[in-house]
Amino acid sequence: MEGGKSVKASGGRKAGAKRSVVSKSVKAGLQFPVGRIARFLKKGRYAQRVGIGAPVYLAAVLEYLAAEVLELAGNAARDNKKTRIIPRHVLLAVRNDEELGKLLAGVTIANGGVLPNIHSVLLPKRTEKASQETKSPKSPKKA
Repeated sequence: MEGGKSVKASGGRKAGAKRSVVSKSVKAGLQFPVGRIARFLKKGRYAQRVGIGAPVYLAAVLEYLAAEVLELAGNAARDNKKTRIIPRHVLLAVRNDEELGKLLAGVTIANGGVLPNIHSVLLPKRTEKASQETKSPKSPKKA
């Protein structure tokens, strides 16, 4: 530091100036952890090399799927007059949605139960008398 010169650190920054750390998730505008997904992709040995965009894309897809399932499960919880999402609501959300049902066709959700369904053969048969009663008006005529 002789002669009033400032010592420069790497990248053209002045010595002592600290740079704030910005995560990959913040840079990508995501909630899911991009760095952790990158680490899992590398350690899982799915390929010899993992590009920079792969974990970002995978994190975005996972975040979208989670948001979709949570939104539908929240609607199912509201339909059942509950404020807390339980596994039953997740199951109802997934099985009632066509695309999520295909994606998670072979998945068992613990404590989810089954969709309410009564086979048509088991329902009581409608008779002529019952069908005629439903057609006739039940309100009495005023005279």
